[in-house]
Amino acid sequence: MKTQDQAAANDDGLTRAFVLEGPNEPLREEFLVLSEPREEEVLIEVAACGVCHTDLHVMKDEVRFPTPAVLGHEVSGIVRSIGPNVVDVQPGDRVVCSFIMPCGACRHCADGLEDICVNFFEFNRLNGKLYDGTTRIHRQNGDPVSMYSMGGHATHCVVPSRAVFPLPDEVPLGEAALLGCSLFTAYGAVRSIAEVTEGETVAVVAAGGIGLSIIHLARAFGAERVIAIDIDDEKLALAAEFGATDVVNSADRDPVDAVKSLCGRGVDVAFEALGSQPTVKLAVSLLDDGGRAVLAGIAPVGHTMDIDITQVVRRKLRILGSFGASASGAMPAVIELAARGHIDLQKLITQRFGFDEIPLAYELLDRRQIRGRGLVEINPTMS
Repeated sequence: MKTQDQAAANDDGLTRAFVLEGPNEPLREEFLVLSEPREEEVLIEVAACGVCHTDLHVMKDEVRFPTPAVLGHEVSGIVRSIGPNVVDVQPGDRVVCSFIMPCGACRHCADGLEDICVNFFEFNRLNGKLYDGTTRIHRQNGDPVSMYSMGGHATHCVVPSRAVFPLPDEVPLGEAALLGCSLFTAYGAVRSIAEVTEGETVAVVAAGGIGLSIIHLARAFGAERVIAIDIDDEKLALAAEFGATDVVNSADRDPVDAVKSLCGRGVDVAFEALGSQPTVKLAVSLLDDGGRAVLAGIAPVGHTMDIDITQVVRRKLRILGSFGASASGAMPAVIELAARGHIDLQKLITQRFGFDEIPLAYELLDRRQIRGRGLVEINPTMS
């Protein structure tokens, strides 16, 4: 049953949203004009949106993005209308969206590298628009509002159809939002980039939402030992619940010595899931000869790596970047894992918020008070 505000947003072309007016400004609620979906686009009534650190980076001007803007890029919901040439979903379908919205036409998409889609970065991540060069959300005076991915801090949003995936009945609609960024990003890091295989040893530096997802999937794909490293004992306890075989509080003991004590050597794969200079350096330091360091955390603009070059060369180390995954292949795989019960979405969600609590959610995230993943239940009656 819709609330009066949600019904109004659906019926008169308005969407209720939280807007970031500028860097380091508070999020403010507004009613915005939402355009109908255009070719190969889908209009979704949002059920839930995940609380992601990348949005916080934008709010704090650590990742540059044009404002005013509607953020939120980890979305699930129900299709309400479709534009021309949409074939995979229909109005009424339960869906989840990948935060990477591949255009399907650029040189990288043609080569199957949708995670580095040229048009996604050029049009959306740099300019807050969709692929005709315009945004689908405006203020009531006509001023454009930028979209960070689909702009999911709203009751409704418009999404390119290549980023929209049907959900089987076995996957709860609200919790499914996490599949579109947290689990999608982890899948790309574990399966597509690191190619973790059965019997390998893995370390995960930073046990937040992405780190926990990486731990969960590394175990699912057969890693023999998964060592979680963090400075927060509560996060490390969660990591153990998600399959970490060992936990190390790096505030209490040297993590490199701890890993070598546990494994007798370095690890085959080290994942960095925070995006900071010290944690990147640590991830590389944890590797055995020939090991792979996979960097999945987004760092503030201008932060660089401080790595011993000779060690990388002599020990044949590999440092790999991972930004999401190829949506057309990874999202169906992640959805299937969830449908089969291999992903525990409810356990990953450690705090839930109502729509009006979106600003609070990011305040708590900034204070490191969300242990796993936060979820905004924008329309909980849909779940």
